[in-house]
This record gives sequence, structure tokens and C-alpha cells, in this order.
Amino acid sequence: MIEITHEPIDTAALLRAVESNLAGAAVLFLGTTREVTGDRRTRSLVYEAYEAMARQKMAELAEEASRRWPLTGSALVHRLGELGLGEASVAIAVSSPHRCDAFEAGQWLIDTLKEVVPIWKQENWADGTCEWVHPGQPPSPTGGLAESAAGSAPAEPHAEGAHPANPASNES
Repeated sequence: MIEITHEPIDTAALLRAVESNLAGAAVLFLGTTREVTGDRRTRSLVYEAYEAMARQKMAELAEEASRRWPLTGSALVHRLGELGLGEASVAIAVSSPHRCDAFEAGQWLIDTLKEVVPIWKQENWADGTCEWVHPGQPPSPTGGLAESAAGSAPAEPHAEGAHPANPASNES
């Protein structure tokens, strides 16, 4: 299961997707919207993606994880749109005969997804400013490319790894 969605992530469906009688372990990771990043309070997050390429990259990651670890199943889902505090933006489920392989594969999948999949995150701060950041990199400590909530980035992301509001985001 490889999915990009605008709906809340169905974690039960992810776990069903990786079920196997050969698995002795299933690991589910959820990335959620936290309220505080550094010393700043978050109001919400907005995710945008180059959807076709994001799905392709996510599928490639699942295939690579299956080559590296003896997985019996994997499922990757990323949510797009505006997410409030506590909402899940990304979910990864893997199953394997043994827990160590499942944990290692799950961690590699989320770490690598954040580095290479063309999905962009806008931090909407409680003070009314916002900032586009590459999900694999923290927001700038000074607010860097922060802008007022009224000033927003173009709706369509462009080249892989780069969002028009943050050309530096293509640096991994």
C-alpha cells in the first residue's frame, strides 16, 4: 500500500495491509503535528506534494526496504493539506519475521522518505507567520523564509525537492 491522501490516515488499514502469518512483528510509525518546534508554537501544518513523483519514490523506498530487510509487508501513507495539532501526517507500517528487522526497516523508511520524497511542509506559527521547510530539515531558527499568513506560496510545487517558496529546499 502506497498512498497520498487528503483524508485522515486509517492506521487499522495500514496494519491490515502488512498482516502475514509469516510475520512475528508489525511496526507502525505515525508522524504527528506537534505544538512546539524549538521555541515556537505551531498552529497547523500544510503539506503539498508532486503527487505522481511522491508515489513513485515511496514505492521505490518500499522495494528497497524489502531488499535490505526480510519484510513480509510494507505500507506508506502521507497526508496532504492542512493538519491540526495531533493529526498524523505520515504513517509507515512494516512486518517481518523478527522485530529488530521491522524496527530498523521502519526507521530507515521514515528517515529516507523525509529526505527524498517531494513533499513540502509549511509551518503555520501561532504568531501568524508561516514558513515553508523541507520535511527532512528543521525550520530556520530565525524564521528565515517566514512570511505573513496572507502571503502564501504558489499552490503547485515544481522541481523535485524544491518548493517555489523555498528554493533552498532542494538541498538535502
